[in-house]
Amino acid sequence: MTATPTSIPDEEKDVGTISSPSPPSPPFTSPYDWPLTRKIAIALIVSLGQLVTLMSASMMAPALPTIGRDLHMGSTEIQISFSIYLLGLAFGPFLIGPASEMFGRKSVWTCCNLWYIFWNAICPVGKSAAVMVVGRLLAGAGASCGTTMTGPIVADMFTRENRGKSIALATVFPYLGPALGPIVGGVVSQKVSWPWLFWVLSIFDGAVLLVGILFIRESYMPVLLRRHQRKVNGLKREPFLSAYPELLRKARTALAVPIRLLFRRPIIIILSFLMGLEFGVYVLWLSVYATLFIDEYHETPTISSLHYIAIAMGAWLAAQVGGQTLDIIFKKMKARRPNEEAPPEYRVPLLAIGVLICPVGLFWAGWSAQSGIHWIMVDIGSVIFTIGGFVTAQAVLAYLLDEFQKSAASANAAARMLSNLFGFSFPLFAPQLYATLGYGWGTTLLALVWTVFAVPLTVMLWFRGAEVRAVGRREENDL
Repeated sequence: MTATPTSIPDEEKDVGTISSPSPPSPPFTSPYDWPLTRKIAIALIVSLGQLVTLMSASMMAPALPTIGRDLHMGSTEIQISFSIYLLGLAFGPFLIGPASEMFGRKSVWTCCNLWYIFWNAICPVGKSAAVMVVGRLLAGAGASCGTTMTGPIVADMFTRENRGKSIALATVFPYLGPALGPIVGGVVSQKVSWPWLFWVLSIFDGAVLLVGILFIRESYMPVLLRRHQRKVNGLKREPFLSAYPELLRKARTALAVPIRLLFRRPIIIILSFLMGLEFGVYVLWLSVYATLFIDEYHETPTISSLHYIAIAMGAWLAAQVGGQTLDIIFKKMKARRPNEEAPPEYRVPLLAIGVLICPVGLFWAGWSAQSGIHWIMVDIGSVIFTIGGFVTAQAVLAYLLDEFQKSAASANAAARMLSNLFGFSFPLFAPQLYATLGYGWGTTLLALVWTVFAVPLTVMLWFRGAEVRAVGRREENDL
């Protein structure tokens, strides 16, 4: 089925200012009307790209002692080399998000993957701490395309009623990344050598990039409308140099959008803090998970890395069950008010479930380790914690995409900055936290911090979300 620009769903009618001739020739097809198989294929490909992003964040964890010894790095330098990748993830989206809304999702996705492949492969080449740190930072900036673009790309193709299914598709692979990374990292670093941790990921991302170039299509509506109108009018693309002044002006405006959203829309701050708190605690737990089993259960590094399977199980369950639940809740709440526009607050019930589950898992896992009871209890607690954390992230992402449909990539970039800053900083104090308080009280402290902040914010979103969303919306429309 095809649709002209005038028959695009209401939520997309205002994404561009270009009007097409009526009737256009050739006909325009909205991404909403693409065949389902094409949508699924694109979602799975970008999902694989995000898998690389998240595997890179954790893959070097089991090899940190070896890397530190070979590169003559102290404990603090080792931890920085692990976490600085997330600093790149924090600031990369401020360029990537607006660029995707100027030049198109596919072009930016391709360039960012090429950037990541190069710098990730460079990391071990210099055999120095400086090259490692700089390479990780720049690789993280390129890899941030995965976390920035995946949600907006699937939002371009699926309507709100299918938001949960689309997020489930987009997270089929990524949520396995932080768990698979250490498992693969432990095996590779012991069987071959630690530089292959980086080269294996670059090779894998190269394969994903090749498939993406062949099968991914541009999905951002304003870009598609501009291209369509040029084709209808028989216009050719202007030479780059002649278009440079206008391009520069647009680039300045576009790059300012995420920063303006961050400071003018308080709802972004709230969503960003929730995402950041969840991601920070999650990365902290990942950074000590293998060490926990080595210290408390006297397991070998290879065996201890297998416990990340529990994290992978929790992430996968959250991705699939959470996505389905998100759509079920949305449809039931929509049925109660069929004549009203569905607000983003319809995502809050699932958010509340995740927020309440998360500290239970932390408490369970931490005190199981502290008491030295069977290791399976630690894994069960970690599964519960991971389900809670990723369900929280799903609900926040759906809320964000519902509210910022027109500027999804820029809003996602703004919201994820704090998330990745927390992911960078939290693991830095993990050794001191558990050395001082132990796994029981240390993890209980994390659970209490989560409860004190996340629960009130969730309640506020449910009762006052519409009021908070309204603040700064007029200024956003003027961006």
